[in-house]
Amino acid sequence: MIGITDIERQAGLIAGHVVRTPTLASPGLSALLGAPVTVKLELLQRTGSFKARGATAKLLSLTEAERAAGVVAVSGGNHGIALAHMAAALDVKATVVMPRSAPARSVEIVEAAGASLRLTDDMDGAFSLVNRLRDEGLTLVHPFDDPVVIAGQGTVGLEFADDADELTDVLVSVGGGGLIAGVAAALRARRPGVRVWGVETEGAEAMSRALAAGGPVPVALSSVVSTLSAPSVSQLTYDRVAALVTEVLVVPDREAVRGCLDLADHAKVWGEPAAGCLLPAARTVLERVGDDCRLGLVVCGGNATTADVMDQTARFGLRGLR
Repeated sequence: MIGITDIERQAGLIAGHVVRTPTLASPGLSALLGAPVTVKLELLQRTGSFKARGATAKLLSLTEAERAAGVVAVSGGNHGIALAHMAAALDVKATVVMPRSAPARSVEIVEAAGASLRLTDDMDGAFSLVNRLRDEGLTLVHPFDDPVVIAGQGTVGLEFADDADELTDVLVSVGGGGLIAGVAAALRARRPGVRVWGVETEGAEAMSRALAAGGPVPVALSSVVSTLSAPSVSQLTYDRVAALVTEVLVVPDREAVRGCLDLADHAKVWGEPAAGCLLPAARTVLERVGDDCRLGLVVCGGNATTADVMDQTARFGLRGLR
């Protein structure tokens, strides 16, 4: 069990290394969605996403022997960026394994931070390689299957609970489930009446498939949203989500990319598709909940380049402001 005490402890440990990101009302999104919206801007976090929190928590927990041996991580983008930067800041040697489908800019950032980069043909191959490197003596910094990492990500929810005005429903993107597991634990402890909703994209449905099956199952990945593309969730994240999350909603890739445009046009922030997917899901929540809904959105990251999003916009035949 990962509880509020664990999350509060990690908040104290990582405070000097990460940013307490802004929690703000968004008049633009409120007008777009027709309900009050508060955003937690994790795209302003160090390394451009919430992943810096969990990576820092894990790095600070290492023994001297583990620090000397070095760490390894598998990533579709943001976790690798976070580990590369935070490991460099804490003088720990890092290896990052990424699929070739990872955004080119993410690959460049990992290399520029000084990490050793290993590329594989797909995400399944990336997880296989990272397991081999762990067996060779490197310490695995798992993106979600680790209670220390989850507690670190949970500090997002702790800050949201402390800094936001009234909320009824909070939406959180789901890849492997580390962020939502931590955020839900923090929110349910601090604001027990708040409903927490997960959001996935079609072709990256590891958590919703797990919930339907009664436990983690492997999934075939086809979503363009590489930062949400985990081949399966873990038992650890599944258990937390099954116990604490109202529902995990699934939206099309096209709508996730449209959400990026809406974030730029209406919230004036540059979010990646893993954050853009929250907006179509928010419309579904509003239909389910009704007029008294007060939404909170965890804008999890902003590491997509303008070229990435414009290419996806053209691919799906999308336009801007609506």
